[in-house]
Amino acid sequence: MSQQLPDVQASSPDVSVGLNRVGVTGVEKLLKLHRDDDRPIVLMANFEVFVDLPSWRKGADMSRNMEVVDEMLEDAVSEPALRVEDVCGDVAERLLEKHEYTSRAEVRMEAEYVIRERTPASDRPTQATADIVASATATENGTREEIGCHVVGMTVCPCSQGMSESRARDVLDGLDVDRETIDAFLEEVPQPGHSQRGHATLTVETDGSPEVDLNELIRIARDSMSARIYNLAKRPDEDHMTYQSHSDAKFVEDCVRAMAEGIVERYPDLPDDAVVYIEQSNDESIHQHNAHAERVAEFAQLREEIRGDAS
Repeated sequence: MSQQLPDVQASSPDVSVGLNRVGVTGVEKLLKLHRDDDRPIVLMANFEVFVDLPSWRKGADMSRNMEVVDEMLEDAVSEPALRVEDVCGDVAERLLEKHEYTSRAEVRMEAEYVIRERTPASDRPTQATADIVASATATENGTREEIGCHVVGMTVCPCSQGMSESRARDVLDGLDVDRETIDAFLEEVPQPGHSQRGHATLTVETDGSPEVDLNELIRIARDSMSARIYNLAKRPDEDHMTYQSHSDAKFVEDCVRAMAEGIVERYPDLPDDAVVYIEQSNDESIHQHNAHAERVAEFAQLREEIRGDAS
């Protein structure tokens, strides 16, 4: 008969302090998502799995966390249809069941998602990437799930552009160009401003699975910046992106507000208590610092503000 090994994790800690999150990070798993009438989406997903820990217990059962993740992802491969946030939700609920001492289980997942598209001017096939962000938190009151994306684009600083336009106006005026012609020229030819690489994050969290489409969230986030960027860009595409971005110069704050407006317009019937997280960070090109703005709000508040601005 084999000797029963001691369960050290179940013993009392030297310091009786409860912990909010104990678990594992950096768990890489291959995840396959089914699509009707199309090839499945295959993701290399990175998981974080946590439970809370009461003050009287020394440690969590890490092996149980890994066991649940493995079991759930194996099930996901054989499911006829599955959303990444539901994978997180199912794993979180199983964690709560298996760890009788916990009151909260949390699962987070990130994965790179490939988008097939065409270049804006030369119309050539190319690809873009977005990072999928999904999570779920399970408690005795139910499970909340989150789905969203992190995308990269381009912005142009309106302040810098405004100074360039003022300089151009003074030069044209000095060349005796009439004011009407100057106005028409500057309307047609946007002036330079310093450009930035923009990073947009947009997520929606609700009770259960959010009734939103991941591809729509990606579209809203990409279109919130001055211009989309592309993996492949011929000279006509570069000209298109340069012109488009300078025609729609935006501060980092403008990008956050554009995402807020986009989510309200596209999904006006989201639950009032849905939580929308919006973040924009720009890598400055002429400063050593970067620019950042964000907003976290329940959907009812966001909708009220957007509709109030529109009235």
